[in-house]
This record gives sequence, C-alpha cells and structure tokens, in this order.
Amino acid sequence: MKSTLICNARLVSPGVELDDAYILIEDGRIAAVLNGKPARFTGEKIHANGNYVMPGFIDVHCHGRNNFDFCDGSEEGTALIARSKLAEGVTTLLPTTLTLPENDLVRALTAVRQAAALPDGCRIPGVHLEGPFINPKCAGAQNTAFVRPPDLEEVARLDAVFKVLKVTFAVEMPGASELTAGLLRRGIVPSCTHSAATYADFRAACDAGLRNLSHFCNQMSPLHHRDIGLVGGGLLNREVYVELICDRLHISPPMIQLVFAVKGCDRVILITDAMRAAGMPDGDYSLGGLPVVVADGAARLRDGGALAGSTLQLATALRNVHEVTGLPLCELVKAAGWNAARSLGLRDVGRIEPGYLADLVILNSSFTVLKTLVGGEIRYAL
Repeated sequence: MKSTLICNARLVSPGVELDDAYILIEDGRIAAVLNGKPARFTGEKIHANGNYVMPGFIDVHCHGRNNFDFCDGSEEGTALIARSKLAEGVTTLLPTTLTLPENDLVRALTAVRQAAALPDGCRIPGVHLEGPFINPKCAGAQNTAFVRPPDLEEVARLDAVFKVLKVTFAVEMPGASELTAGLLRRGIVPSCTHSAATYADFRAACDAGLRNLSHFCNQMSPLHHRDIGLVGGGLLNREVYVELICDRLHISPPMIQLVFAVKGCDRVILITDAMRAAGMPDGDYSLGGLPVVVADGAARLRDGGALAGSTLQLATALRNVHEVTGLPLCELVKAAGWNAARSLGLRDVGRIEPGYLADLVILNSSFTVLKTLVGGEIRYAL
C-alpha cells in the first residue's frame, strides 16, 4: 500500500479551513485529515509549506487550450489539453464540443476516449455537448450553419462513442421538452443557454427536470421587468445551478457580486469556457471554423466582435471571485469543484475528507498553482 503525507497545509475544503493540516493519502484516496503532525510516518512526504491545499478543480465547460480544440479530433491535442489543465489546478475535466456536423463530433469524442485512457492528465469522466440544438438567434460564437433541432437519437449515438454527461441546448426549441426527458432517462444532465427562452419556457423546462444554466447571463434571455427570462429565472430558482465565466469580461464584477449574493455559494459553478487560445499569446485563432482575434486576453469573433469563449484559467477565476466578493474561501471553493460534482452526480471528488479521491491542488496566496495531484500522484509541479 502506497502512503503519502501532505505536510503543513492550509487546508480549504467546502465548509472547512484548517491551518497546519496534515493529509494522509493511502492508495490514491484520502485516509485521514489531521490537525497537527502525526507521531510517526515513514512514507513519501509532500511539503505544502503553509500554502493552500484545496480539492482539485472541476471544469465542466472547456473547449481547448494550448492552440488545440477538442473539436479538432486530435488525440495528441486532446491529451495535451488534459495535461495542460493540471497547471490550472484542474483534476476533472469535461471536454466541451461545439455546434458542428455529427461526423465532426464523432471524431472529437473518439479522440477524447483515447486521451481519457492515458495516465498523465486530468480525469475525463465524460463530455459536454454545447449545441448543436441551440437557438440560431442566440448563437454567439457558435456556427449557425450547423444548428439543428433537438435529436435524442444523435445524442445516443455520440454517447456510444464516449460517455456524454451533459448537453446544453435551447429549451424553447421544438422537441426540447422531449430531449430533456430523454436525457434524464439516460443519466445525462440537461442544461440551457444560447437561448431566447421566456420565463414561462424556463418554468416548463424546470418542471421537466432542468437544473443547470450554462455560462449564465451570456447568450440567454436577459432580466427584464415584464419577463425575467433565463437570467431572472436562474436567480429566482433556488435549485438551479448557474455557471459563471469569471474573467471580469463575460460577467462584470457587480454582476458576480449579485449572483453570489442571491444564489449563495452552493449553486454557482465556476467554468472557463476556454478556447484554443488559453495558455497562448494574443493573436489570430479559430472557434468552430470561425475566425477569432485575441487581444489583451479577450477572444472575439473577427466578424461582429462577439465574445468567442475565453482564455480564462480556473485558478484565476477563483482568485477573481475571491477578490470581488470577499467571501470565505471555504465557501467559494464549492464553486470550483464540489458543486460541479454534485450537479453531475460525480462521486468521491470535490472535498478533502476520508474516503475521497486524493485529487488535490496546492496554491500560494496569489492563487498560483504549485502542485496538482490526481489520485495522490503529482502530475504537475511548478
């Protein structure tokens, strides 16, 4: 049995903060959390040196990094993204696709399946289909040439290639109610954005089982005093998880404050919505076949200027939210992993407690990632 001890940690887990904590890991899982040094230990030691140790982050909405996109259909590129995300503290990743032809999605999921079997990157329990069942009037940076009606059979075919855990679509489109019910029967999380849904549409979708809103506030019907739309519905409904791109661009700091004030830390999920330019310099890129220009870290379509994903990294998102809201890290850390795990039904991740997988990130006070562990194994070190 392999034993590892993380020493002198400033432990931050949902609802818990401990100084001078020691975390005992046995065979890839957390065996004990100790408030003080154990009397004796002869295994491997990892010295946290008083830095934060948090549950590994979970990114449920990421399109790419390091000049690769999951929709490239490249096993090499997908594997590189999965390794590179470790530098953000991400230990569980849902590769996210775009509105593209089914054959392209099959190629993408095939590459993800191959990369997920490799031993040196993030955990990849499944994928997130963003589109193609969206409202073309709210496409944003999605390619409207490939938008199509909701089709559960297409999702089933893709699910047979590699596990689909989540599908984002427009709930007001014909056939969306049937899609919602069918996804739930298959254990797939239905989510909504790229949508012009009315509040009545939202209520009907919630009655059918909708509990997630992807990249909240972006490409969805806004709050209005006569029809509060998806934004108002997401704020009002206590059960719905809302995902935020906290790069201070997609969502303004006052809106971040408002969302956390209304929803609390238990129903917010931090995402990156990162595209291929994440981890890369400014310049010319693409998203779903559409030209993108990245300037000062902001990714926008060359034609029209719509935001085209982000270059955000998840550790930076957590830092931004902490600076903007001032909320305790033991509450905010829920938004970086635990809430995503609960929303997807993922077990054994998102907390630092006995029995949980030893998926951990060590960060300094500036939220720079120093080490990332998956199953107790150091897979990234600065």
